[in-house]
Amino acid sequence: MVENRNTTETEADVCLIVEGAYPFVAGGVSSWMHDLIQAQSHLTFHLLVLSADDSPKTSRFTLPSNVTGMTEIALQQASDRVPIVSGRQDIAKDIEEPMTRLFERGGLTDFRQLLDVLEKHGPNVSRSSLLNTEAVFAMVERMYEHSTPGSSFINYFWSWRALAGGLFSVLLAKLPRARIYHAISTGYAGIAMARAVLTTGRPGLLTEHGIYTNERRVEIAMADWLSDQMPSSLDIEGRRRDLRDVWIDAFTGYARTCYEACSRITTLYTGNQVLQSRDGAPAEKLQIIPNGVNYDGFSKVPRDPSPRRPTVALIGRVVPIKDVKTFIRAAALLRDMVPDVRVLLLGPTDEDPEYFHECRQMVAHLGLENTFEFSGRVRLQDYLGNVDVIALTSISEAQPLVLLEAGAASVPSVAMDVGSCREILHGRTDEAPALGPGGFVTPLSNPLATAKGLADLLLDENLRKQYGESIRARTEKYYNKRVVDGLYRDLYHDHLEMPERASLAVEGV
Repeated sequence: MVENRNTTETEADVCLIVEGAYPFVAGGVSSWMHDLIQAQSHLTFHLLVLSADDSPKTSRFTLPSNVTGMTEIALQQASDRVPIVSGRQDIAKDIEEPMTRLFERGGLTDFRQLLDVLEKHGPNVSRSSLLNTEAVFAMVERMYEHSTPGSSFINYFWSWRALAGGLFSVLLAKLPRARIYHAISTGYAGIAMARAVLTTGRPGLLTEHGIYTNERRVEIAMADWLSDQMPSSLDIEGRRRDLRDVWIDAFTGYARTCYEACSRITTLYTGNQVLQSRDGAPAEKLQIIPNGVNYDGFSKVPRDPSPRRPTVALIGRVVPIKDVKTFIRAAALLRDMVPDVRVLLLGPTDEDPEYFHECRQMVAHLGLENTFEFSGRVRLQDYLGNVDVIALTSISEAQPLVLLEAGAASVPSVAMDVGSCREILHGRTDEAPALGPGGFVTPLSNPLATAKGLADLLLDENLRKQYGESIRARTEKYYNKRVVDGLYRDLYHDHLEMPERASLAVEGV
């Protein structure tokens, strides 16, 4: 564990728990956390940062003055790489049953039993005693036989050490004192929050932007190093469990533990709640709190009244996940429908030079040199007054702020059906009163549908104004940062007022 800034025992109002992000990584969730802390300036925060390893790191942010301390926990540590040694048998014997259940989609009961074992053994517990003894090695052999017999034991062994090593780091580290523990994902951050709830009796909150367990499922499915699956043609008993199941089931167990321990589960849009419910999140704990944008600032962007070409823009980085090539193909089709159209790509071009080169070649191949412009990194407010419609062709998004920033300026959008795009443009099912569409939602990687939606809005001024007013009103009511900040202010206030749940910390759940 590495402690930075103020290492005193001063109790913070909120302990924010994050894995692999703020303050060492810029953008996305990190920027959201920075804004959250600044918006709640009446509260004090302690950062509990879970890092992949114990290497030195550089902060990418100047921490706000109401951050009173920061604690870093390294999930994997250099000291783990030591030979197996003799050790006490009873620790391994006591942790085997709850760990086996937790790693097979267990939950808070199994996690609490594991905590009880570590508390029982007290000063005899160390990372070495939990990872490197002969008794633990024998336990891992039994867990392997129970879980994935027939797969590679060596691969199982190292998978187990990776999963358990991160778990033990969280369970053995000193936790900062706080009145609320707020995790920004499940996974190890969620486990840290669950531990804090059980051991302190204070409430826990969870905010998920993307769904951690689902993201791990995608990564694990694509992992080349997890290649133990037995060919189905050779498996007469049907598909057997393999190492992918081990990883997915463990992260599902971590998520269920987190969901059961916390008092409230917030996320950006209803589509995420389907995934949370599938992994065991209780429906009564679920709440939508979207990200907010500076409505006051963007709504004041003036429209350029001078004569100009009809203009569409994609706002984003030139990287594959934004599917810029679909946008370029759509631009070629749109030019046939709106011959004098101007197409802009507003965003950095230097993150994936090879992809940018391919996109430029495509623009040249389609003869779009007089239509399509790569503008590079820009200040969005300087361009929005000259843009008529926004396009978004990403193959993956959570809640794209560009649709809302443009929406605050009354600019409608055409977006792929990813993340919360449908909710942003068409409204949630509980929207009252219904504000009407603020753009078109299209299938993924469909340049024709994108081009048609853009053309419909460019060629029909009344429709464009109607959709622009709808998205402006929706942004003001539901996605205004002042409104969203108030929702978190209320959430924190309600939980700060809660008495300690002593029975949870002492007697279990």
